[in-house]
Amino acid sequence: MITTYIGLGANLDDPRAQIMRAIEELAALPDSRLLASSGLYRSAPLPCPEQAGEPDQPDYFNAVSRLETRLRPHALLDALQAIEQAHGRRRDARRWGPRPLDLDILLYGNQQLEDERLRLPHVGMAQRHFVLYPLRELAPGSLEIPGHGSLADLLEKCSQDGLEKITS
Repeated sequence: MITTYIGLGANLDDPRAQIMRAIEELAALPDSRLLASSGLYRSAPLPCPEQAGEPDQPDYFNAVSRLETRLRPHALLDALQAIEQAHGRRRDARRWGPRPLDLDILLYGNQQLEDERLRLPHVGMAQRHFVLYPLRELAPGSLEIPGHGSLADLLEKCSQDGLEKITS
């Protein structure tokens, strides 16, 4: 079994409920076992230069789950995209747009991979507070992010400004 970390995000259609339901669905993935999930965090959407002038979108709710799986990386990606689709996610040419659910493989063991469908570790995760702070709840600070260093070192460089932990 490989330990993976899955990022969850949503900002449409009751985002809290979307994430909670998705965590239940992660627990039901074949050849996999959900080990833990972080608390929920809220943050503003990432700015998208290609979509300047578009109306503001709602804040995102985010979490991270730790999963053990026998699924290979692309099979896991397919399973995550099927869950997204079941939640109403439609993929189009727009990046960083609003969505009912976004599931990303953040880490797949210590594997590094880059092809037309998947990049491991997930692109940008080392700079994103809405990934690193929930990840800290599940992983030791000594966790190595391949190609980026330890989680503890990344957290030292990543401000928590604009990130709110949801307590209720």
